[in-house]
Amino acid sequence: MGEQQKKIFDAIVVGGGHAGTEAAAALSRMGHKTLLLTHAKKTIGQMSCNPAIGGVGKSHLAKEVDAMGGLVARAADLAAIHIKKLNASKGKAVQATRAQADRSLYKKAIQEMVFGQKNLSVFEAAATRLIIEDNKVKGLITEKDEELFSKTLVLTVGTFLNGVMHTGSKKTSGGRKGDKPSIALAEQLLEIMPRTGRLKTGTPPRILKASIDFERLEEQRGDSPRPVFSFVSSRDDHPEQVSCFIAHTNQKTHEIILGALKDSPMYTGTIKGIGPRYCPSIEDKVVKFSEKPRHQIFVEPEGLSSKEVYPNGISTSIPQSAQIDFVRSIEGFEHAEISQPGYAIEYDYFDPRDLEPTLETRSISGLFFAGQINGTTGYEEAAGQGLIAGINAALKMQDKEPWLPKRSEAYLGVLSDDLVTRGTNEPYRMFTSRAEHRLMLREDNADRRLTPVARAMGLVGERRWKRHCEKMRRVESETKRLKETRISTEQLKTIDERSKKDDSNKKAFDLLKRPGMTYKKVVTLIGERENYQPKEHLDQTIDDLIETEAKYEGYLKRQKREIENQEKYSNIRLPKDIDYSSLPGLSNEVRQKLTEFEPPTIGHAAQIQGVTPASISVLMVHLKKQQIKRAEGM
Repeated sequence: MGEQQKKIFDAIVVGGGHAGTEAAAALSRMGHKTLLLTHAKKTIGQMSCNPAIGGVGKSHLAKEVDAMGGLVARAADLAAIHIKKLNASKGKAVQATRAQADRSLYKKAIQEMVFGQKNLSVFEAAATRLIIEDNKVKGLITEKDEELFSKTLVLTVGTFLNGVMHTGSKKTSGGRKGDKPSIALAEQLLEIMPRTGRLKTGTPPRILKASIDFERLEEQRGDSPRPVFSFVSSRDDHPEQVSCFIAHTNQKTHEIILGALKDSPMYTGTIKGIGPRYCPSIEDKVVKFSEKPRHQIFVEPEGLSSKEVYPNGISTSIPQSAQIDFVRSIEGFEHAEISQPGYAIEYDYFDPRDLEPTLETRSISGLFFAGQINGTTGYEEAAGQGLIAGINAALKMQDKEPWLPKRSEAYLGVLSDDLVTRGTNEPYRMFTSRAEHRLMLREDNADRRLTPVARAMGLVGERRWKRHCEKMRRVESETKRLKETRISTEQLKTIDERSKKDDSNKKAFDLLKRPGMTYKKVVTLIGERENYQPKEHLDQTIDDLIETEAKYEGYLKRQKREIENQEKYSNIRLPKDIDYSSLPGLSNEVRQKLTEFEPPTIGHAAQIQGVTPASISVLMVHLKKQQIKRAEGM
């Protein structure tokens, strides 16, 4: 094939799911000619499992991706038909947004952004083999033997690597209902990344809405006023709002499920893969929590015009006939009609410890992995990895330093660091408890933390940047006003009866630290800020951000000091040629893990399970000795 006939791109992204679309969009925004390769254009942005974005930990990822110009949060707002703030009564660090989405509207929003993205082309084809020369990726070959060439390649093939779907004893090849698995590609990847595992995920039966008696279920309305996901959205972007409902299993339901276990692929040994611990199948719930008389089911709409509902909480792979029986044993579901039975998907994943922190494979230069191929579960985790891989693929082509967000800077940093240093033996899901510095990594300040970083890398356009700068200007201006304005005891007594004489001339900002004191109360004394629109979502988010920063000021300062102390040594680089087997003072286990993982820095070494503080001290002493030797040799 002549050079003129070759189809050459800067980057190719394989897979049109949440990881693939974010990776392709990031590469394109950073100015690179990018190809998104997918089995079918119509499935780009498809929500193959629960049609929802967000939740504790997950929403933090979605908002961070959004702060860097990503797609997921914006699409969530355009499709959100039921939206709530979770943990609203708890601290800001663990508060989270969750949006139930209209499947069709979400997919439409993603596709419009993808198809309208400059520098991005979309082809329909299946990748069957990568083109690799001298341990560098050069492109791929499609099922039609067409060669596509690129400098970098991002694989986001989800559950399609040797994917098998199970319903009872029935097995079907595929990574999603109606789609074929990627078997040939999986075989080649096993040669590149020999450390692999088998995981499982599942989905519940879909039920026709008209066959459910909603009068017998508990209604769950969305919040009012509604939260908004994206930093550039407003409530006006939300479509019509609808309710979700809550139902429960019962003893009869459990008896039917237990009776069907003999035909369940999970209990017959057919399925070898490990499922998500935090989202177990209904079979697992009934067996492992046998003392519970019932289990909760969230009955969630699939869309405004959809005829189906998604019964979140009864994921299953038992035979279809038993699914019908146990569903109809649930109150309100006596006449339920199943439009699609539940099924489990078993698929291959590759050990993410064989990746660089950039998500580039260690064995093949220019090849990046993102999404469920790395052992994760969830749209948001996939989107976050897609963004990281896309950014670093672009930076590699630009001969620039990689972007490695710290654990103290973003949940994106927690995600990538957990995967490449600790690995996973079960589907990895993000939780706020995984972040040591979660008070600093809140939903409300994701743009403050990451939008300037994204702007510097070319990920954020002029319009979003101007909007962000104006918001930050207003936050800083109002914070300055609160810190400079003093309030007398007499004024204070009108809003706080506990005020004493020694409260005289308290600064307005310091008053916000008091329990029960709010920004709205304080401004009744000092007047509202310039151009304040109390009903506008942007102004409300500014209010919340200022109030939170004031209330947690002392804790945030302490956490920053802790981070600074940690970073004194955590950023110290470890030489690639270091021989851990020769270092005295290290246990055999620690030597083995350090040799296996090849941590780039002391901080990365400290994150590896089993590497103790004493081991870190040994490494620090070794580096100090090497430094002295070099100095003496000069």
